[in-house]
Amino acid sequence: MIEAQEVRKQFGPVQALGGVSFTARDGQITALLGPNGAGKTTLLRTLVGMLRRDHGTIAIDGVDPERDPLAVRANIGFLTDQFGLYERLSTREYLSYFGELNGMEKRALRARIDEVSEMLAMDDILERRSKGFSQGQRIKVALARSLLHRPRHLLLDEPTRGLDVMSTRAVRHALSALRQEGCCVVMATHVMQEVSHLCDDVIVIAKGHTVAQGTPDDLCRRTGIANLEDAFVRLVGTDEGIVA
Repeated sequence: MIEAQEVRKQFGPVQALGGVSFTARDGQITALLGPNGAGKTTLLRTLVGMLRRDHGTIAIDGVDPERDPLAVRANIGFLTDQFGLYERLSTREYLSYFGELNGMEKRALRARIDEVSEMLAMDDILERRSKGFSQGQRIKVALARSLLHRPRHLLLDEPTRGLDVMSTRAVRHALSALRQEGCCVVMATHVMQEVSHLCDDVIVIAKGHTVAQGTPDDLCRRTGIANLEDAFVRLVGTDEGIVA
């Protein structure tokens, strides 16, 4: 479980996070929904310990990522907007490298690479060097790296951006399987269909603040609007919608 209370982060005169509070539970996919510039990426990086918060508390299974970052990161998979692929390595070589960094035994690592490759429908690029990969292929390799060590928590920054229909379906099926395994998934996304059909809970943030949290149906009932996209616009676009 991931818990945050009144998390704030400022970069000089810019307040990226002005007070974000939420709970993301095990065995659920939690959407992080907000307009561009709302603070979603900053929040994800703060949760994993890449950025130090200025105020507030964060607990990943009860552990503060600033106090024990190695323990927290051992149980987190993080997909950022920067993939960091090594273009001269094949996908298998790249995943093997990161698996060894995570202390995985070679035989188990080989089996896990094959398992993740099948899960994400990436057998066609497993033996290819990443130089020349499409955006969608690069995302799948980065996501495979995030899943490799079987993390209990998964933080994803727009995991289906740039993917075609079949690749998007593969990612969604993989996330559903992880939820069944009890993984706590937090996913920043702009795709309302993804939120409606895949996510159990939604955290809405705007201008660095939490404005609502609940299931997609809860948010629709709270605003009195049946369509989730219109409910989201109401929540982030008017003073009456700020209900945190």
